[in-house]
Amino acid sequence: MAMTASERDDNVVPQMNVTPLVDVVLVLLIIFMVITPLLTKTFWIHTPIQEQEEVTAQESDPTQPLVLRIGPDRTLVLNGSPVSSEELPDRLRRVLAARSDHVLFFDADDHAPYGFVVQVMDRAREGGAVTIAALTEHVSTEATPPEG
Repeated sequence: MAMTASERDDNVVPQMNVTPLVDVVLVLLIIFMVITPLLTKTFWIHTPIQEQEEVTAQESDPTQPLVLRIGPDRTLVLNGSPVSSEELPDRLRRVLAARSDHVLFFDADDHAPYGFVVQVMDRAREGGAVTIAALTEHVSTEATPPEG
């Protein structure tokens, strides 16, 4: 701390000399400006190549709702045709390829095992169903004969 004496009074008034403080702060500022760009790290991430699977469209009416029914004895019926749990994702991919919306209406019997129903819903997601809607009323999935 530097001391200065005023000429009028005989009192000594202490005043802080800030020059060394400013010098130290400027040196630290320069050091941090030089070091900061060196602290950034570059990470190289190798992501797996996405494989596009070509799916052929199965012949079905795209205007008809897509309904998956689960029976009490673990039977699966997709729009009137029986399907096994293993082939459900492949069949859904083919059916959904012809549709612009990927909505699946889901109708499980009241006596169907809960665990099996959840597994089937997971398999439906795996097959490409984006929206799985629960049915509250019976919807007919049989093809209607053309008029004329």
